[in-house]
Amino acid sequence: MSGNAADDIAPATTDDGFLGNRLKLLQPEKGYRAGIDAVLLAAAVPAREGERALEAGAGVGVASLCLAARVPGLEVAGLELQPELVGLAGQNIERNGMGDRVSIVEGDIGLSPRDLAALGLEPNGWHHVFANPPFHDPATSPAPPDAGKAQAHLTLGSDLDDWVRFCCTMARPRGTVTFIHRADALADLLAVMTGHLGGIEVFPLWPAAGKSASRVIVRGQRDSKAPLSLRSGLVLHGRDGRFTDRTEAILRGGEALLLDQPA
Repeated sequence: MSGNAADDIAPATTDDGFLGNRLKLLQPEKGYRAGIDAVLLAAAVPAREGERALEAGAGVGVASLCLAARVPGLEVAGLELQPELVGLAGQNIERNGMGDRVSIVEGDIGLSPRDLAALGLEPNGWHHVFANPPFHDPATSPAPPDAGKAQAHLTLGSDLDDWVRFCCTMARPRGTVTFIHRADALADLLAVMTGHLGGIEVFPLWPAAGKSASRVIVRGQRDSKAPLSLRSGLVLHGRDGRFTDRTEAILRGGEALLLDQPA
């Protein structure tokens, strides 16, 4: 991924390449910036052509567009609270030629089902719902100086219960819900998913062999009674510090991340 500001865009943004530069996406130069978490999240959504997927907290559309690029014929929508990010997301959708099947609208995950439907986001209408929830509790973490970054990283009144509730409300019966989150928040995430989702899969992301996982991908299915599965996970970097071949295939090649695939 590149991060150099282009001469023909506003100085407050950068023009970044994702999926081996198949996608060129504008992001704020300062504040919250999407990276590999968004790409890995998109890769873990088990979507197929002809289905519908919804991202909660879509930002500038990185995960949504990565998912749409991988799955032709998939309809992808997103909900984002910050209007300036919604504006950039609209530009990213158009400049990557996906305006016919990707859309991101302004709104809050706390909206009522009726208000969400008015935005074109029908509850119980999505084969897949996915999210990268805010990572830090403002009660225990100092807020970043940038307001946009703070809003992206801190819960600011919405906690994991809200995110899980929203995703489960939006997913159709037997639909999947996929999160990427901090590994040390796994217990909290599982606690709120239990009772709402079944067949939960926990997929650790190891920075390198022998190191503790820093992130986890957690996926469940509405109305499933299947037991929890702990998957082998993905080692991101080799001994030389470079991405492993499997990680490269996902981040650069745009391949799917199959949670049940052996390490």
